Amino acid sequence: MLYNWEGIAEFVTVAETESFTIAAKKLGISTAHVSRQVSALESRLATKLLHRTTRKVSITEIGAVYYQRCRQLLYDLEDAEHAVSDLQSKPTGRLKITAPITYGEFIIAPLINNFITRYPELDVELHLSNQKLDLVAEGYDLGIRQGQLQDSSMMAKRLGSRTLYVCATSTYLAEFGIPKKLADLNQHNCLQGSLGHWRFQEKSKMRNIHISGNLRCNSGRALADAALKGLGIVQLPGEYVLNHIRSGKLVSLLEEFCAPDEGIWAIYPHNKHLLPKVRMLIDYLDEELSGKTILEY
Repeated sequence: MLYNWEGIAEFVTVAETESFTIAAKKLGISTAHVSRQVSALESRLATKLLHRTTRKVSITEIGAVYYQRCRQLLYDLEDAEHAVSDLQSKPTGRLKITAPITYGEFIIAPLINNFITRYPELDVELHLSNQKLDLVAEGYDLGIRQGQLQDSSMMAKRLGSRTLYVCATSTYLAEFGIPKKLADLNQHNCLQGSLGHWRFQEKSKMRNIHISGNLRCNSGRALADAALKGLGIVQLPGEYVLNHIRSGKLVSLLEEFCAPDEGIWAIYPHNKHLLPKVRMLIDYLDEELSGKTILEY
């Protein structure tokens, strides 16, 4: 079924400006044409949408309901036209991105470099930081985040996932024993990150286990190095330890209590029209990261 769009843009503009004359100027047509289109629309709907007096124009109760629906239709039409235009565009200009340091170095930066190779007209600034930066205040187009998201003001797309591993060297385990249950961690030197607890799942319930040890550091790379040198047990994401587990340098522990995989997210400000360069980069990262492991890079 085909719908008649005639008069809708004119009606919406008059409703917003409360003036046929101002609406005509905004639309670039004559006041008489705007009046005729709105009158024809009212006749087609068999209802009065606007109150007209010599001094002002106001919207009727029915008109207010109709306005809300029509305004959304025009927004959707505008989005559709932007989408068509975007598909024909190549990413150019400045692109500012932030990502966590280690994951950014190992995974994101090489992918960004590949993207620049594909679209050399881009001017990219990639800032690696483990701080939760304010994307809007600092002018970032895109942020890569790991784990649970807390900022609900951002739009987010899940790109992949990461697994937390508990591990230690065989030398350390030979001396201090292998933990078989979560309570056994109390008897071990647990190399701590910035949180002071480790995440597990036991009998389908999430548990945060408080741990203690003689090293506390906010660098995953430093903690992985300490574990490789036999200083204790560590819990870290795969980008820090998975290669070492696969090579036998570290032994994976407590696997039956492994927490569910955490998300790898692309987050960006809640703009109505996502720029082509940002959308295309998100799609590229999604294609490259979905279903892949650290060892595939």
